Amino acid sequence: MASIIGIDLGTTNSCVAVMEGGKPKVIENSEGDRTTPSVVAFSDDGEVLVGQSAKRQAVTNPHNTIFASKRLVGRKFDEKVVQRDLELMPYKIVKAKNGDAWIEAGEKQMAPPEVAARVLQKMKQTAESYLGTDVTEAVITVPAYFNDSQRQATKDAGRIAGLDVKRIINEPTAAALAYGLEKQHGDRKIAVYDLGGGTFDISIIEIADVDGEHQFEVLSTNGDTFLGGEDFDRRLIDYLADEFKKDQGMDLRGDALAMQRLKESAEKAKIELSSSAQTEINLPYITADQSGPKHLNLKLSRAKLEALVEDLISRTINPCKTALDDAGLSASDIDDVLMVGGQTRMPKVQETVKNFFGAEPRRDINPDEAVAVGAAIQGGVLGGDVKDVLLLDVTPLSLGIETLGG
Repeated sequence: MASIIGIDLGTTNSCVAVMEGGKPKVIENSEGDRTTPSVVAFSDDGEVLVGQSAKRQAVTNPHNTIFASKRLVGRKFDEKVVQRDLELMPYKIVKAKNGDAWIEAGEKQMAPPEVAARVLQKMKQTAESYLGTDVTEAVITVPAYFNDSQRQATKDAGRIAGLDVKRIINEPTAAALAYGLEKQHGDRKIAVYDLGGGTFDISIIEIADVDGEHQFEVLSTNGDTFLGGEDFDRRLIDYLADEFKKDQGMDLRGDALAMQRLKESAEKAKIELSSSAQTEINLPYITADQSGPKHLNLKLSRAKLEALVEDLISRTINPCKTALDDAGLSASDIDDVLMVGGQTRMPKVQETVKNFFGAEPRRDINPDEAVAVGAAIQGGVLGGDVKDVLLLDVTPLSLGIETLGG
């Protein structure tokens, strides 16, 4: 029987996994990486690039390189959050006839699911080249806080990519499945704190052992669909642009090429500061004026970065409080805290979570891969390969009931 693959369709990166011999396996892409940038680019000669190759050429092709498009999925153009992104993105966001937010690149307009479909196609091909067979079925994950139209748009993306989407599951729930499959028996209450590239989610999940079956019940979920690593990068980019303006009297914000270089070095510096106390940002020939070329060079400390993003980290705490209240629990009732999403590697984020829950977050699940692994486990459940797991998920915000004939 053909495998049902699990795909974590992320704002910044995506990941694909499959059940193999009763164990989930994360599949490496053609570049040998276990995650693939969720970036799609349209080159001048009409070629479409996806993943690392698209990300690499972003500096020279900023207007036709689409990243973080997941933030636009199922959104109306006039929504406040879309209007905010409008000013920040180097590519064009336009209003479709039906009022949706669409993207313009490579001289054509497309809906966000069409962009997502390109990424899903790449994940499908990654799985196919590993498995050596056609893959037609998938479980795809979404932020727990996605509403109906965002979930439907994700399903549409799967269909465009040639995938029959067997189920859409919530990212934190998927992470809990990844954690729960390995764990000792007995009942546990866990909190999944998921701070990814574009979204923040918190879910409170109860894992119960019922007659030898792992039963996962989502007690509550909350979050912020416009808070993630991209926003942390943005703070740093703004700071760098401000410092350069102070130093040189020139504003880089009108220069798409310079801003793309700033974006890349901000991301790199942010990652470096998770393991070291200081880093240096050095961008020669960032721009030029009559007097000649200008260079950007400055030292950045971890403390400075923490000060720049302090309020973003604080914004994750209210949803945590609400989720606990909705579940009728207090922080001390939580047995384990799982950290998911690349941004949780930041020491200050870990410290904030530790202080709130009063417990050390678990370090034994890979924050970049846990969601895809959980999706693969759910694929295994649907395909009959995984027998002892039952998932009871919640659908937040809006619920449609399908009736016979429609």
